[in-house]
Amino acid sequence: MWISDLGSLAQSLLITQWVLLTVSETGSISCRLQGTSTPALSKEGDFLIGGIFAFHYEHILEQNFTGHPLSLQCTGRLYSRELRFARAMEFAIEEINNRSDLLPNITLGYQIHDSCGAVPMALKVAFQFANGQDPEFTLDPSCTVMANVAAVIGDSNTTPSIGMTRVLGLFGVPQVSHFATCACLSDKQQYPAFFRTIPSDQYQAAALAQLVKYFGWTWIGAICSDSDYGNSGMASFLSAAQKEGICVEYSVAFSSSSPRIKVERLAELICSSTSRVIVAFVDSVDMHLLLQELTKQPTRLLQWIGCEAWVTDPEVLKYGLLAGAVGFGIERSVIPGFRKFLLGLSAVQLSHSTLLKEFWQETFNCRLFEGQIDPDNSEGLKMCTGTEDLSTVNNPYTDTSQLRITNMVYKAMYAVAHAIHGVVCKGRKNLQSQCNKSIVVKPYQVLEELRKVNFTINGYPVAFDSNGDPVATYDLINWQEAKDGAMQFVTVGHYDASKLKGQEFSLSRNISWMNRQTQVPVSVCSESCPPGTRKAAQKGKPVCCYDCVPCGEGEISNATDSLDCISCPDDYWPNSQRNACLLKLVEFLSLDEVLGIILAVCSIAGACMVVAVAVIFYRHRTSPIVRANNSELSFLLLFSLTLCFLCSLTFIGRPSEWSCMLRHTAFAITFVLCISCVLGKTLVVLMAFRATLPGSNVMKWFGPPQQRMTVVCFTSVQALLCTLWLILSPPFPIKNMSLYKERIILECNLGSTGAFWAVLGYIGLLAVLCFVLAFLARKLPDNFNEAKFITFSMLIFCAVWITFIPTYVSSPGKFTVAVEIFAILASSFGLMICIFIPKCFIIIFRPEQNTKKHLMGKVPSKAL
Repeated sequence: MWISDLGSLAQSLLITQWVLLTVSETGSISCRLQGTSTPALSKEGDFLIGGIFAFHYEHILEQNFTGHPLSLQCTGRLYSRELRFARAMEFAIEEINNRSDLLPNITLGYQIHDSCGAVPMALKVAFQFANGQDPEFTLDPSCTVMANVAAVIGDSNTTPSIGMTRVLGLFGVPQVSHFATCACLSDKQQYPAFFRTIPSDQYQAAALAQLVKYFGWTWIGAICSDSDYGNSGMASFLSAAQKEGICVEYSVAFSSSSPRIKVERLAELICSSTSRVIVAFVDSVDMHLLLQELTKQPTRLLQWIGCEAWVTDPEVLKYGLLAGAVGFGIERSVIPGFRKFLLGLSAVQLSHSTLLKEFWQETFNCRLFEGQIDPDNSEGLKMCTGTEDLSTVNNPYTDTSQLRITNMVYKAMYAVAHAIHGVVCKGRKNLQSQCNKSIVVKPYQVLEELRKVNFTINGYPVAFDSNGDPVATYDLINWQEAKDGAMQFVTVGHYDASKLKGQEFSLSRNISWMNRQTQVPVSVCSESCPPGTRKAAQKGKPVCCYDCVPCGEGEISNATDSLDCISCPDDYWPNSQRNACLLKLVEFLSLDEVLGIILAVCSIAGACMVVAVAVIFYRHRTSPIVRANNSELSFLLLFSLTLCFLCSLTFIGRPSEWSCMLRHTAFAITFVLCISCVLGKTLVVLMAFRATLPGSNVMKWFGPPQQRMTVVCFTSVQALLCTLWLILSPPFPIKNMSLYKERIILECNLGSTGAFWAVLGYIGLLAVLCFVLAFLARKLPDNFNEAKFITFSMLIFCAVWITFIPTYVSSPGKFTVAVEIFAILASSFGLMICIFIPKCFIIIFRPEQNTKKHLMGKVPSKAL
């Protein structure tokens, strides 16, 4: 809206800068302009539109301090691309003036100025747009304060645009830029009158970060122009890159006004850095300067990622070291009739415009002078007439194959026209006949209408959001080499910020990378960590610089560049590469392995031997040697030995709840039964010899019933212990995962360790008692004293089980079970061999010794 106090302040600023203040005799204050900027292109009309473009990028200000300072002057090379932008504005105005549906019977005029890409010139033009060019005027409270133009198109650069909109905003003059992309200009608190048809760098920065992430580049260099455009754009990019996990090796700002040494050092830094990808948020002028310096450095292949400021600039194409560059540019467009308009420059137009004359002379390398020889033609250039054919020239002005920013100017002009239409034709039904061109159009009215515009021109939608920005869409541009060797812009993808997150970016064709490579270049600080390792940050370096550390024991990582390793579940263990969890090997003593088979065969063989002995004893049950030491106990002992051999089979196979309870209790009871029988036989031997003494009646207290009772009592004690064990805390199967981390040992937990050692101790107690009694009876007179063999058997039995204890405790996994089986088999074989094999030998091979006389010692015996 219009605020007269702010307008007065702006006029005061203008007075201090560009006008001479005088006081007349009547006391009124008058102002006289000390110099104005002449429009480079202009045309009268009912409503004036201001335009400002950077036709040149240098300026001079002569000041001798002896008089009034001269006006700023633009100088340097003419940028024909900027001239094409200005002519696009002219073309759009000419189209609008010829339309009957938009501003009918109303003519738009324009004043297009050169900003030199400099803030001072842009500010001067801004004040001129706001105040007009009257050579002298009087400040009077009754004066109508009105801007000279209804709206302004431009500038092409961010920093001049910021300066202009700060001034124009005070007057409520809307400014629509076609190329100022700084995200800062979206702040409507600071720049309420600023609009643009080009997307904000906020979106481009996000798009560039996504592009870098998409191709896996995590280690990049970053350079930017030291200006509002470059610094703001780079700040947005670095913020987006950080969120994507991208690290920046260096970030340097420079400009064409920087000392030469700074540009040289930047070029050296780029060539010596380790990153192979450079993101350049640089305007085209600064890019020219840097590339000129890089051509002096040793050649190094680099992948350039560019912003729209230079990636679609035809004048940068001549630098071969940018081959394969990729960046986002404004969507390519078509403006019907525009090329014909550009090529239709006439001699009359050239004579009325110094800018067009300069362009013509530079294009055809001649001097354009009417009527006589140009006295300034000191270079001896050829003369040109103004009738030369522009269609034969190939330069940015005539190149309409890549109309991108040009279309932004075109849309900006139409947006202003629609806004003015909304003011002068407001509320009219017949737009062709009732638009009032005599209405005084106030800039703030155009400003209000600009916020509402929403139309489509040549298929391109035009609308502004609450920040004055359009919807962000970009083409992904790739610099590819054509068959004739010339560089060309090729669209290889698209970015649309209006799409869902993660779907904004898409590729449509292959990219030609640096040095015509087809494979994506690699630019990382550290190579990717393969599965099985994790990333460990290097101290003092960015997060993208890291070491690959193998996962710890029991851990895996199944993805590339894992930050952490994960532990495998309890039943799993990492493979050798530590990138997958495999089910742990389940280990137990099984019949499928050699050790299990051997022990099972030995167990069955032992049982078979006992059965064979029992058969022999049964067939010779009436023989003296069988009857000598209580045949009933002998058969009971053979039965218990059979059970001892067979109970070892319960230790082989996968442990289960029943097998765990059975194996330990069966072992305990059968061995007590076996030792009880041996103990009974030992007592029989002792009592038998004592019974031969005169007056002794010991045998009547240790007859067969008492022997049976002794075996039953001893065995019952063990059975009671085992019953209590099973009731209170029975053995149960477990998965032992602590012994081997890579294997699961299936074993039986003893339940109550005390119960286990109690039953084992009871067996040991009986064995020791039996050994002592047998030892005492070993020298009793007899040709076949069984006590000797019992002594040997008990000696073997005790030795086995004494050795068993430390071996059992120290044996790992399934070998614990194997040791227990071995002890059972060894002690069983010891009992059988020592007690029964000598008797079988006599029965089968020495039948002559199997007599009562021989056993009573009445016949000399032969050595066995």
